[in-house]
Amino acid sequence: MNLTLKIWRQKDANSEGQMVDYQISDVSDHMSFLEMMDVLNEQIINKGEQPVAFDHDCREGICGMCSMYINGEAHGPDRGVTTCQLHMRMFNDGDTITIEPWKAAAFPVVKDLVVDRSAFDRIQHAGGYISVNTSGNTQDANSIPIPKQDADTAMDAATCIGCGACVATCKNSSAMLFVGAKVSQYALLPQGQVEAADRVKNMVAQMDLEGFGNCTNTGACEVECPKGISLDNIARMNRELMKASI
Repeated sequence: MNLTLKIWRQKDANSEGQMVDYQISDVSDHMSFLEMMDVLNEQIINKGEQPVAFDHDCREGICGMCSMYINGEAHGPDRGVTTCQLHMRMFNDGDTITIEPWKAAAFPVVKDLVVDRSAFDRIQHAGGYISVNTSGNTQDANSIPIPKQDADTAMDAATCIGCGACVATCKNSSAMLFVGAKVSQYALLPQGQVEAADRVKNMVAQMDLEGFGNCTNTGACEVECPKGISLDNIARMNRELMKASI
């Protein structure tokens, strides 16, 4: 395939960015999207220019780092996949592909397609954990009986990889799906009950402090989430917050 790529280029956080056009040819439809970006960067480097900066690590849909806004969709036109799992067969010869970083005030651009998602880390630090007594009287988690439905639902919430697609997709740049998932995975398990009230209040307060918006109720976040995190988690977070507030 021969493609035209319109890519957001930004030198650093303090510089103004702009869209830059690149032509790339002989792209195999068997390539992953990131492999195509690698080929492009090789061409750019051979010209003596700066390559396009983008985040990536595992390239297996696990780490959530490969955050790209492709043709107006988080992680591109496919569903249930991260950018690294997106393949070029989803595009056609002659296509123009627009590639941008996540768009959210709470995710400032570091360089080109790389954004700072440390806001998610600070939300988790505010309460996304359980305090464990390690004095020698610790109870083995596997010895605590948990209904299978609760365990399965908690595991579904825990599959969130924190990529930020929900924020990038939401018109209000809301992080409620992410926070709801992190609250739910503990709220459903007995180990998380001890600190449940403080957890949800602290995490929601930090979310607001970071500048994320409120839920739009459109469900776009669930559609674009590569792990299919359910909107039920937002409802559960709201219930937990209401109980904690009372």
